[in-house]
Amino acid sequence: MRRLLTLLACFCLIAFLAACGGGGGHPYGIPAQFGDSDPFHWRGRVPSKYDVHGIDVSKYQGIINWERVAAADVRFAFIKATEGGDVEDPMFLTNWYGAQNAGIPRGAYHFYYFCRTAQEQAEWFIRHVPVEPGALPPVLDIEWTQSRNCPGRPDPEHVRSEAATFLAILTQYYGQKPMIYTTVDFWVDNQMWLIDDYPFWLRSVAGHPRDVYDGGHHWTLWQYTGTGRVPGIDGDVDLNAFAGTAKSWAAWLASHRR
Repeated sequence: MRRLLTLLACFCLIAFLAACGGGGGHPYGIPAQFGDSDPFHWRGRVPSKYDVHGIDVSKYQGIINWERVAAADVRFAFIKATEGGDVEDPMFLTNWYGAQNAGIPRGAYHFYYFCRTAQEQAEWFIRHVPVEPGALPPVLDIEWTQSRNCPGRPDPEHVRSEAATFLAILTQYYGQKPMIYTTVDFWVDNQMWLIDDYPFWLRSVAGHPRDVYDGGHHWTLWQYTGTGRVPGIDGDVDLNAFAGTAKSWAAWLASHRR
């Protein structure tokens, strides 16, 4: 009887894990080498079905052991450099060269602030992010903020016009077409699909972008959790998937690195 009960318990556990997860063997549908402190139970189009995963980081991740991060098969990293027109991330250069030394392709991102002009913000970013061979495209992180000093929400036409200005300045300076990171609400409120000449990095932590964004808009990167766990990083970190296969990632890297 005890043996029978043990077998039944094992069967139930296996069934539970199969119901909760996707590829890669993780019960929540994320890659097996990562964790999540507050996981969404992915089904169907699960993150672990994608071949290539990466992270985005800022000062809030503290001191990162980039060698351990690389050993966990993190394939890319985007690092916060600047915010608005007068804030620089104090960990930017440490992370920038730490990722490079660990062999992880990396790019820099700017967090947009609506009370500064696009010109000011682009110039601020350029002051802090070097032009270096092998870097990934710069990223415009544009979303609604919770700032008490800048609570306003400009109209969609103004948002898109300023975004276009910022992107054009960076394209000219870095010789690369930047990427746009945004969220579901910002995407809808500002009809961001009208800016269709840039690759998109879409945040969607409770549904696949094809199900959440209008028309299943094409995406290059998908941020699928903000509470991921990665060896070498203490605490939570954002996890992201690349839209294609490992082979298409190699081709994308070849065509998008400086």
